Amino acid sequence: MKFANPYTLKKIAQLIDCSFIGSDNFPVSGMNEIHVVEPGDIVFVDHPKYYDKALSSAATIILINKEVVCPEGKALLISDDPFRDFNKLTDYFKPFKAATSHISDSASIGVNSVVQPNSFIGHNVVIGKNCIIHSNVSIYDDAIIGNHVTIHSGTVLGANAFYYKKRPEGFDRLKSCGRVVIEDHVDIGANCTIDRGVTGDTTIKEGSKLDNQIQIGHDTVIGKKCLIASQVGIAGCVVIEDEVTIWGQVGCTSGVTIGKKAVLHAQSGISKSLEPNKTYWGTPAQEARAEMREMANIKQIPQILEFIKTKK
Repeated sequence: MKFANPYTLKKIAQLIDCSFIGSDNFPVSGMNEIHVVEPGDIVFVDHPKYYDKALSSAATIILINKEVVCPEGKALLISDDPFRDFNKLTDYFKPFKAATSHISDSASIGVNSVVQPNSFIGHNVVIGKNCIIHSNVSIYDDAIIGNHVTIHSGTVLGANAFYYKKRPEGFDRLKSCGRVVIEDHVDIGANCTIDRGVTGDTTIKEGSKLDNQIQIGHDTVIGKKCLIASQVGIAGCVVIEDEVTIWGQVGCTSGVTIGKKAVLHAQSGISKSLEPNKTYWGTPAQEARAEMREMANIKQIPQILEFIKTKK
């Protein structure tokens, strides 16, 4: 998330009541998760295992729970609880605003687009031209919908990321201030759920088609002309490249990449990144032909054992 105007390091420290290392006027232009940070961004880290990754990232302001050597050209915000203070910044820069109507006055709806009754369109939503938003669709704040998009009944765009920190008293949610971005000529079926990014965008690119009952996690990017069948579950921070086909009930773990034009057969389980231009099946997903050959060989084991027994 980029701030509307730059802030100083001293001002940010005051907002969250913490100490800092760096110039008072060190510029701060946004806040982001580590996989999408840019210079000027704040990133938070609260575990020694990830200190080096955060300190060497593109972020130039590190919200951290220990005073460490500050890399050249960067600044530190020293907090006893970076997770909590990152949430404080989210509340300050992107506070929740209650709706007062089914379609917000700040929403923009393009020429020839239709919003059917009982749908909700939140603050600052942009919907392009020639779109059809069927009844009982909920599009939360800040979502961007392109042209010639169809969204069927029951779908929710922009729910919170499923991102929690376990504490002794229970689970503490990392608040979401990102967006959902749907490009042109995308079709989304009924009862789909597409979560907003934590600080960035969850994106479905041009020409992709989604069936009913699909879950897409925060900050995931689905490429152009992808085809995704019913009951697929995709976790957060996944990259699905262009022209991938995913058949029904596939499950995908977070943080992986599925290569261009890959095909995933039904009920496959994705636990690691997959190469492009290949067909996969099984759990964990393997190349389909190899997996089927293995199954065929396994079926022959009783015959082989019987043959060995007769030769003794």
